[in-house]
Amino acid sequence: MLRALEIRDMLIIDRLELAFRPGLNVLTGETGAGKSILLDCLGFVLGWRGRADLVRKGAAQGEVTAVFDLPAGHPAHAIIADAGLPGGDELILRRVNGGDGRKTAFVNDRRVSGEVLRSLSETLVELHGQQDDGGLLNPRGHRAMLDAFAGHEDLLAAVRAAWQGRAEARRRLGAAEAALAEVRGEEAFLRHAVAELDKLDPRPGEEAELDRRRRLMQGAERIRADVARALQALGLEGAEGAMRDADRWLQGVADRAEGQLDAPLAALDRALIELGEAAQGVEEALEALSFDPHALEACEERLFAIRALARKHEVLADDLGGFAEGLRARLQALDGGEGNLRALGAVLAAAEAEYAAAAQKLGAARHAAAARLDTAMGAELAPLRMERAVFTTQVTPGDPGPEGSDAVAFSVATNPGAPAGPLNKIASGGELSRFLLALKVVLARGADALVLIFDEIDRGVGGATADAVGRRLARLAEGAQVLVVTHSPQVAARGGHHWRVEKRVQGGMTTSTVVPLAEGERVDEIARMISGAEVSAAARAAAEALLAG
Repeated sequence: MLRALEIRDMLIIDRLELAFRPGLNVLTGETGAGKSILLDCLGFVLGWRGRADLVRKGAAQGEVTAVFDLPAGHPAHAIIADAGLPGGDELILRRVNGGDGRKTAFVNDRRVSGEVLRSLSETLVELHGQQDDGGLLNPRGHRAMLDAFAGHEDLLAAVRAAWQGRAEARRRLGAAEAALAEVRGEEAFLRHAVAELDKLDPRPGEEAELDRRRRLMQGAERIRADVARALQALGLEGAEGAMRDADRWLQGVADRAEGQLDAPLAALDRALIELGEAAQGVEEALEALSFDPHALEACEERLFAIRALARKHEVLADDLGGFAEGLRARLQALDGGEGNLRALGAVLAAAEAEYAAAAQKLGAARHAAAARLDTAMGAELAPLRMERAVFTTQVTPGDPGPEGSDAVAFSVATNPGAPAGPLNKIASGGELSRFLLALKVVLARGADALVLIFDEIDRGVGGATADAVGRRLARLAEGAQVLVVTHSPQVAARGGHHWRVEKRVQGGMTTSTVVPLAEGERVDEIARMISGAEVSAAARAAAEALLAG
């Protein structure tokens, strides 16, 4: 609900504060008093396109603030959250128009783009008038209106789900086809590379092990001769032989040395033991350094082959195994690709059949709802003195999409036998206004989240027809908020809240203001609307009768 509207230095408005209420709010006043200026200012703060020269003459800038009450679940909450703006049950829109033409918008005191402002306005206010080129007159929205009238949300949800499933099946099939086409282009490379890798069969860590063995064998070739000479020097022909000779000679004279050789003989025994261990270790080392020259050649060949293959495929040697697995998987995809395509094609066919069935069911429901809508429109048009007009909801085949495969358009024929056509092409100004009102009444479903504004929608009608217009506006305002700019006393009398727009001249400056009217003042205003500037007793009595209902 629009709770408050504050305008400063806009056009001929100096400063104006309005507090609107739920129900039917009517604004009246003489022609040129500034009623359209109010709508211009409201449209400005909502981000609508409009006139550029809005700042009051002599003012540095103009500013409009609109305060809305947002109930829980209102669609504006989602937009506010997506934009990262402060939320709550109150929404404050403020927009400033500088003297240089620059416009700055704020939502809950945070600066926002025009796109965010317009997105919010679409959830807040709906304007209807004779110059309305959107809303009910926009064929792009007729299908959604018919669906809202019919209330078949479950059917729509089924169609959306089927469309999403169909799109996913198409995506998967397309991806598989693209992948298969790519693999087919490199089939020869894949088969050769996999065969080459399978033949070599490299293992993780093998390169490092081969490199270690190669370096060991290369080093052994250089040191083995010295190790062999050392072993010979330690053996019987060397140190061991000399030490055993010394031991034998000392053992032969030890009993005649009065114990002087006991300690040297014990030391010599220990030395022989240590010498034997050293000789054994050198001998084992010599055996380890022994290798087949062909083994070195084979080691180098495999090492170089692994490194060459790694360079060729631009991977690490230890990653060759994983790389080979990836190539094998691509080959398997190629070999099983046709079968996979057939399976995915079957899935897509099933998804398309499911979508077609859901769309057909929704289409049938739309045709039935169209007939009900046409009947309801006929019932509404008769009291509006358009009983000869024919309203038709056309449901025709359209492009498939998430909302089904139907195109919906409203058409009218104002007289029997006359050609039918779009609302804004066939109906005259007054007829168009009544068509729009009837449509809105029929399409309304309980409390509307939108604030509905009707700008002189009663122009060109009077008497019983104007009374019918007023009654329907009052019905729309039940549980909702409707703002009506009107010249019709019959419509004004139906208002729950009444404001008069006045133009004043003070100090050579013309300003426009809005005055809330009490019950007695409403009588005077409606009497003025009936008789003009000179309010007669008869006009006052007629005004009282209208207000009495």
